[in-house]
Amino acid sequence: MPKISKILLLAVSVVLVLTVFLGVNSSGVSAASAGQDGAYRQINVYTEVLRHIQTDYVTDPNITDVTNGALRGLLESLDPDSSYLTPEDYKIYKAGQGAAAQHGKIAQAGINVSKRYGYATVVSVVPGGPADKAGLVDGDILEAIEGHDTRNISLPMIERMLEGAPGSTLTLGVVGHSGKAEPDKITMTRALTAVPPVVDILPPVVDQLYENAGILYLKPEILDHDHVQQVEAKLKGMQKSGSKKILLDLRDVAAGDMTEATRLANFLLKDGTIATLEGQKFPKQVFAVDRDKTINATAPIVVLVNRGTAGPAELVAAALGDNKRGEVVGEKTFGEGAEQKTFELPDGAVLILTVAKYESPSGKKLQDDGVTPEVMLASVAEDQPDADDEAQVETANPAPVKKPGPPPVDEQLTKALDILKGKAA
Repeated sequence: MPKISKILLLAVSVVLVLTVFLGVNSSGVSAASAGQDGAYRQINVYTEVLRHIQTDYVTDPNITDVTNGALRGLLESLDPDSSYLTPEDYKIYKAGQGAAAQHGKIAQAGINVSKRYGYATVVSVVPGGPADKAGLVDGDILEAIEGHDTRNISLPMIERMLEGAPGSTLTLGVVGHSGKAEPDKITMTRALTAVPPVVDILPPVVDQLYENAGILYLKPEILDHDHVQQVEAKLKGMQKSGSKKILLDLRDVAAGDMTEATRLANFLLKDGTIATLEGQKFPKQVFAVDRDKTINATAPIVVLVNRGTAGPAELVAAALGDNKRGEVVGEKTFGEGAEQKTFELPDGAVLILTVAKYESPSGKKLQDDGVTPEVMLASVAEDQPDADDEAQVETANPAPVKKPGPPPVDEQLTKALDILKGKAA
């Protein structure tokens, strides 16, 4: 392909993306606003940059790779959830993992991911899943998946690459896992894992200290319809069980549905606003409390969150905290909460673009600000090194025996229970 044609190809691609952003149709470019004029003036800058890349770069660049990288970077500069998929990627995205997807048996790594610092980042780890067994924790950076640098992969494709057939292996390059600068190479086996039901029993050691406090402990792993239904049933059964206070543990809850999160918050609020959703061209939606759907708006409540709390769980925590329904305890949450829209392009590529963001009752955007607890308290993993790791000594034995020690104290849970214990039912 002649050099000038390559440059025009990339320029046209950039124009196409800007066209989608600015809402310009095929009939022509309108100079309706200064913002649009400014954006289109940048095309001259892009063209000049492309000319230098094509004529002055050390080697003749692969213009397709340059184009895809430019478009991917353009989208990801907006927010982690906006993505560009090439036609080839979009086919894979829709098809899943071939035969495994056709049979409905897609195994997972047990990781909820987003993009931060340009790389795939672990939001939270599914308890008992492959990643949990491999020792991954919230905040670990996935530098590579199967040897592919995650800086060059869009978030939807990262999520797809983590999936596979049951029993298949997955190799990750993980930064932050061991504190070393170089990535650790970690291999795990994908597995079909069922999400456990809502936990309503405190850990035995903690339960012995608070057995007479009448506290209903609720720990959902996901805020989908089934788990919110389980929470609803347990809230309705509070009087029969003798529970008079509620501890809602949303730590490491990063998956689910915003509609179900709104429903869960409604169970515990008497009135007020749960959240709002709004975008540049997305009509503002206000999610207000429906009193007919309230179950218990008076029992003392504390909500536990951490940096692995994201999306639907953040909506619930913000709604309860901003409405002064109860204290939020723990760490600042991850920061997710937006609606995306898919735009199919003429060449088969796709834009996945954030069109609206959820806001808390106080007006903070969940994706931008997360939720800051009223009572800040780091997790034990953040606060101190693992006692077992400290106890290991380098010897000629390739597999040193770890010295058993007492389980780490869950200070966040203890603090939440102390707050509840001091409240009058």
